[in-house]
Amino acid sequence: MCLGIPGQIIEFVDDQNNLARVEVSGVKRNVNVSLLRGEIGPGDWVLIHVGFAMSKLDEREAQETLKLLYEMGRAYQDELLMLEKSQLE
Repeated sequence: MCLGIPGQIIEFVDDQNNLARVEVSGVKRNVNVSLLRGEIGPGDWVLIHVGFAMSKLDEREAQETLKLLYEMGRAYQDELLMLEKSQLE
């Protein structure tokens, strides 16, 4: 199962390649933000899927989604493991 997971942008790390450092439940990874460039900045929440920020979320929506994902249990944990192993840096 592939889920979209909310993450909060910490900083832009590579403007040429459209990469931003994003924190997802304590895991910090670089994700591609090219689909949302110009619409987002540090502190914003985005929905991440397979290493790409797909859409911008408000904080309330991000927190509600995270709560539902925690309740899903195993599928969410598997998705976090895949995120940790991704190599976009």
